[in-house]
Amino acid sequence: MIRIANGQGFWGDSLEAPLDQIRRGPLDYLTLDYLAEVTMSILQKQRSRDPSAGYARDFVEMVGRGAADIVAKNIRIVANAGGVNPEACRDAVAKALHHPGVKIGIVAGDDILTRLDDMIARGVELKSMDTGEPLASIRPRVQSANVYFGAAPIASALALGAQIVITGRTTDTGLVLGPMMHEFRWARDDWDKLAAGTIAGHTVECGAQSTGGNCQVDWQSIPDFAGIGYPIVEAEPDGTFVITKHKGTGGRVTVASVKEQLLYEMGDPHEYITPDCVADFTTIQLEQCGPDRVRFSGIQGKPATNFYKVSISYSAGFKAVGMLAYSWPDAYAKAQAADRILRERLDRLGLKFDAIRSEFVGVNACHGSLAGEPSPDIAEVGLRIGVRSAYRTPVERFTKEIAPLALNGPPVVTGLGSGRPKVEEIVAYWPALIPKSEVSPQISIQET
Repeated sequence: MIRIANGQGFWGDSLEAPLDQIRRGPLDYLTLDYLAEVTMSILQKQRSRDPSAGYARDFVEMVGRGAADIVAKNIRIVANAGGVNPEACRDAVAKALHHPGVKIGIVAGDDILTRLDDMIARGVELKSMDTGEPLASIRPRVQSANVYFGAAPIASALALGAQIVITGRTTDTGLVLGPMMHEFRWARDDWDKLAAGTIAGHTVECGAQSTGGNCQVDWQSIPDFAGIGYPIVEAEPDGTFVITKHKGTGGRVTVASVKEQLLYEMGDPHEYITPDCVADFTTIQLEQCGPDRVRFSGIQGKPATNFYKVSISYSAGFKAVGMLAYSWPDAYAKAQAADRILRERLDRLGLKFDAIRSEFVGVNACHGSLAGEPSPDIAEVGLRIGVRSAYRTPVERFTKEIAPLALNGPPVVTGLGSGRPKVEEIVAYWPALIPKSEVSPQISIQET
């Protein structure tokens, strides 16, 4: 049996959780998931300004703070913190460790931005999985393009002796499956076991969301949210595993909390497609086998496809969002009037937008028309209004029309935010498929 902990569900998650995982009890592996689709374009921009940037700097800080425990306890770490610059992340981690002889592996080769023109010329269309359009239609606006590699390259890096494995764009599930493939020597066509490892990875990839965080079921009684524990996979060679957490930590691991995480980003539950296999979530058998312990068994899988998924980001215009808060009496009516007034002024200025959207915070910002009408005595309502355009100029002009409403619109209003709204570039997402024969992971090991 091996113990694989997760200490990071996204870049911006708790800075203390990874260290807590390391220090509170025995672990074999610590996994950390930093990347989301939009993160890749942000990192690509950072690297364009500074060739030494483009990775998750929080990871380097964590390694530095936990270096003594990581080395002394021989905990192996797997993280996709490399972003678009795994080499620079490796070098920064080596400096932060302050310990000689630690092998750091990187998995690169996922960044295909500079290869796009050649691929398109050779007929690799990279069609949008949403619209069917070929990538050529937006090629000049592309900011980043990264292939989702799976667990196999991670397992290979571990087999080469890496104590720390840093990847670029890797599937979230692969961070956990990789160690299981390495430790248990699973064949790369043992689809049931690979599916089990994939589902283990999926269960813990969002950190504390599987240990009681963001849980709808009886959330009021979940103990010690402030000290919530992050998940640990206790994995067996036969593909069964238990989800648990360190003793003495807050939160709760139950069948209900685990089920909510299993539904996260779920399409067809019969076919959860990864680079390593296709997992059938409908075969999962769950059992509460003790306090804060849920056992998984019975998982079945199917052969992997011949394609990788590609995460492509591109510039899609500009947006700005502003907000004003109106107070009792007639708070909702005032906010609605302000919305009408602002829209009419924008129209009189001749400003055209691809979209304009209004929400009334406290009334229907979450549920839209399903929310119904609020009480006439509602204490306050926030008008949040945003615009989107392919051009910056009309969006910039919109930002200058909100503040005047404080004195030339409905009464009892205050601004929310920090002054005039900022114009922001919109980064859009273009998912595509690429034949596996077009790309290959690049694995290297370096000793500190």
